[in-house]
Amino acid sequence: MIGPQHAAPAAESSAGGAHFAFTDRWGGVSAVPYEELNLGGAVGDDPAAVSTNRARAAGALGLDPARVVWMNQVHGRDVAVVEGPWGDASEIPAVDAVVTARRGVPLAVLTADCTPVLLADPVAGVIAAAHAGRPGLVAGVVPAAVEAMTALGAEPSRITAHTGPAVCGRCYEVPERMRAEVAEVVPASWSETSWGTPAVDVTAGVHAQLEALGVGDRHSSPYCTLESGDHFSYRRDRTTGRLAGYVWLD
Repeated sequence: MIGPQHAAPAAESSAGGAHFAFTDRWGGVSAVPYEELNLGGAVGDDPAAVSTNRARAAGALGLDPARVVWMNQVHGRDVAVVEGPWGDASEIPAVDAVVTARRGVPLAVLTADCTPVLLADPVAGVIAAAHAGRPGLVAGVVPAAVEAMTALGAEPSRITAHTGPAVCGRCYEVPERMRAEVAEVVPASWSETSWGTPAVDVTAGVHAQLEALGVGDRHSSPYCTLESGDHFSYRRDRTTGRLAGYVWLD
């Protein structure tokens, strides 16, 4: 993890020409309570600061910020297949996953406790970014993203998956009934907090869904957003910034 002394922090990895990156909160220009590298444009932050932050993050990754594809995330399962960036903000659809078979088109997902999911089949040249909160996990946004990738020629056995910083299963406290409802759909999501109350582990649920689909090359961030002061957490702070996950192909 790159610390606050860096201009645009991100943890990056690559596999077979596919690149995956997740930001932390440092290196941007946003003021309290969005300090510093808030990349979310719909949380009340100064739009100019968000634009600067997005330019810094993209630049640190060697990307053109104008080429990055964002989403209007709504905790659903709809997927948009894209060939390039949106013309303007009014064109951004209400979806929770984006998929492309175009190289040079980076995809991005915003989170502040939900699980960001980045997927790539470098052989087929197909990538996806998905936003998996508790509702999206239950709705099946990640299987929907994999299905859309497969329709473009990807094979689950070739897909590399990365999940980024998210609230962990020992911190995501929910009512007992909610835990039961989620676990009925995705049993691997059943969890308990470190203080012994009902909880949901969204990241574990996502990985179980991916495993069931045949995605074996899976990687998970060690960071819990609620526990880490280096990451934004909606559950901890309510009014706060958004982290981003990026996936792209050479």
